[in-house]
Order: sequence, then structure tokens, then C-alpha cells
Amino acid sequence: MRSISKILFVLIVLAMAMPAYAAIDGPQLLVQIDRNLNPESYELYRKLINIEPDGKKKEYTLFSVKKGVDNVAALFLAPASDKGRSTLRVGDNMWLYIPNVGKPIRITSLQSVIGGIFNNADILNLDYSAEYNVEKVNETGKEYLLYLKAKNKTVAYDRLKMWVDKDKKIPIRIECLTEANMLIKTLYFKDIKNFGGGIVRPAVIETDSPLYKGYKSVMIFAKIKNKDFKDEVFTLTFMPNMESLR
Repeated sequence: MRSISKILFVLIVLAMAMPAYAAIDGPQLLVQIDRNLNPESYELYRKLINIEPDGKKKEYTLFSVKKGVDNVAALFLAPASDKGRSTLRVGDNMWLYIPNVGKPIRITSLQSVIGGIFNNADILNLDYSAEYNVEKVNETGKEYLLYLKAKNKTVAYDRLKMWVDKDKKIPIRIECLTEANMLIKTLYFKDIKNFGGGIVRPAVIETDSPLYKGYKSVMIFAKIKNKDFKDEVFTLTFMPNMESLR
């Protein structure tokens, strides 16, 4: 009996001496990933390139602004045929403004104002934590793997699998899935760059899809900076005036 008591005592001492590993807080980690990707409110410039299987390319240049959780707007700067167009997202609602056409028209998250694999939800993207709940987090070597579930049916993708650099807390790859776990597209985050103002993030996002074999779309970020905007910027009446923000 004494030997058993001694063994139990040793086991207890060893257990107390071992470092305690706290469980990963999935929602907090996702918020941190969001902030590492973008400030909560910002302006940025980016180029979107659609590449066809034969190598043919079509390029767009956009100026974008965001405020808070769910207000995003973008202005087309190029090509000349699209210059002056603007898009607006407020929560789940999206609109496209075309000069000389009249009032803004409704668009949906799964449509694409530029064609290619990036849809409107990718172009007018909100924080991941605004649209997804974290179901679980796994640790795999130098990465976290987050399993995300859409908060409602209006979100573009039912599920996401997000591989994240454990040190930088920045996505490496995201698989976008249907509710039945069918792969829709994969996003690849590349070329970590210091944009200044404490913003260090991927400068390039590429995407491909098993639904569009041979096609690829690329998003290249040129400038990102913290900036706040008045609420009126994210209204239908302001859409024709987005050039005034530059």
C-alpha cells in the first residue's frame, strides 16, 4: 500500500510540474487573423486579374474602402470601359452602380462583377469572424487548421477550412466548401509584405476551382492603410461620388 501511495504522490507532483496548455480560443484566434489581414476600417488599392486556360488575361484596378464590420465599397479605376463603376456592400446586401444607367442595381454574393473565379463576396469581403463561427481548431506542426461554419444561409460559402501560419496568424490557404463539403474553390495567400502602419500581410491572393479547370484569378494589393470614413460613404446616394474619396 505504501508503494502505491508513493507512486500516486510522484504522479501528482509530476502533473503539477508540467506546463499547462490552454485550449485554443477559436473565435478570438479568428478575430486576430482578421485584424492581421486588414485594419477594421481601411482604404486600399488592388489589381484583379482573370487568367483563362489559353493564357489570355483581363485586368481590373479597384480602389476599396471599408468601415467596421459590414460596410464595404469599391470603385473601378480601370479598364476604361469600367471606369466609374462602383459597388457597395452593407451586411448581406450588395449593389452595382453604372454611370449613366440610373439607380444602383442589386447584385448577389455568388455573382461576379468582373467575371472569373472571384465572386462579389470575395471582392467585397467582410471579416471572416463576421460571417463564420469556428467549429473547431486543430494544430498541425507550424499551422492551425480552422473549421468554419457560415452563420446564416446568405453567406457565400457554407464551410471553410482555413490553414493559418501559427506564428504570423495569417492564412496560408482556404478551401471554400458547400454544406456537403464539396470543394468550390481554393484561396492561396502569398508574398507577405510590409505595407506600413503595422500592416504586414499577404500581397497576393490566388484562386482556382475544380468547377473552372484551367482558369485562375489573382488579387494583388498595392496599398493598404488605416482610415475612417463617414457613414454616408456607405449609402446608395454616395455611390456616384466615390472618386471624391481618393
